[in-house]
Amino acid sequence: MELDFLGRGWSFPPEFDKTLPGVVLLEQEADIVASLQALLSTSQGERVMLPQYGCNLDDLIFESLDTGTKALMADKIETAILYHEPRIELESVTLDDTRELEGVVLIEITYRVKTTNSRFNFVFPYYKLEGTDLDLGVTVNLLPESY
Repeated sequence: MELDFLGRGWSFPPEFDKTLPGVVLLEQEADIVASLQALLSTSQGERVMLPQYGCNLDDLIFESLDTGTKALMADKIETAILYHEPRIELESVTLDDTRELEGVVLIEITYRVKTTNSRFNFVFPYYKLEGTDLDLGVTVNLLPESY
């Protein structure tokens, strides 16, 4: 079976192995998972040579998680995958908001790899409150005396 279409690319996030020359590369289905991870965590405009690449989920970070917002999130994900991941056929996008009070929405993507006809699930944790658990006492102590 010919799997060259599935590709080969850098791991996400990039990793380096001392025993190999260069960066760790992923192949086939693992490369697709890394590609989906990068696609969902990238905002449009972040990639200089591909300004339309990305999903813009951060645009919805301050929105209430009602039915309309969930539908918009799913639409953004579906559109991004349609335009930027030609190796798969998207079957469904499901949002699990049972941990909403913790600031977490689990995005489950079910897809089929076109060349192998294999089905896979990918779960992407979207953190609405990421980076908000800061200890300001420590932060203030790190500031120079001139502040």
